[in-house]
Amino acid sequence: MATYKKKGFKSKSNKFNSDKNASTTAEVFETLDQSASRTEQLVSKYQNYIISFVGITVIVVLGYLGYSKMILDPNSDEANNELFTAQYYFSQALINTEQSDSLFLLSLNGADGKYGFLDIIKNYRGTDAANISLYSAGMAYYHLNDFKNSIEYLNDFDSENEILKALALGVIGDSFAELDQLEDALDSYDDAINSSTNDFTSPKFLLKAGNIASFLGKKSTALDYYKRIKEDYSKSSESFLIDIQIEKNSLKN
Repeated sequence: MATYKKKGFKSKSNKFNSDKNASTTAEVFETLDQSASRTEQLVSKYQNYIISFVGITVIVVLGYLGYSKMILDPNSDEANNELFTAQYYFSQALINTEQSDSLFLLSLNGADGKYGFLDIIKNYRGTDAANISLYSAGMAYYHLNDFKNSIEYLNDFDSENEILKALALGVIGDSFAELDQLEDALDSYDDAINSSTNDFTSPKFLLKAGNIASFLGKKSTALDYYKRIKEDYSKSSESFLIDIQIEKNSLKN
């Protein structure tokens, strides 16, 4: 079972428990929704990328995750065979929205004598399949709105692939935001930004970090995030209304 390492869970502050603050909290989530759907598209894109590679060879999967070598033993081969079925259920959950919850649960718990991600993590510790399963389990829990488990498993995932690493950290941030732990969410978005510089994830998490920082009253910090989008990712969809955010936070500095 994964062990949660980053920032212990804390109960929701009274700040977010009143009706008034529930309303203001909703505002920040509404702003975050500007890029939420595109986050899911990225997750789906790279999740399916993994699935297709698993179906080809173990070596390609390991190369994709940035490992220097792999252990070719029966345990590793067996783990990868189990992983293929779990990933299949996950990919079907992304496609079949009407039955997505049940399919995500199958990917986690397995079916018809085949392991799910949780079994692979438990029984094949130290293998590439277990590491991939940490990522996939975290994403599955996120789709199931089980944000604490999403954080726990994604936090244990390790990869040298910059985009996968950034996605994992970014979804940890999304999960903290859903739990109203906005300071933790901001830290995770910042980690995601610093883990990778690319046109896919960077502008997305810069915008989310800026929105959270602005909501928390950290106008100068928010302004830094927004300016980076304008200067470094001017062609991204996140840049379209960025001048409004820059002006808004500049006036209140």
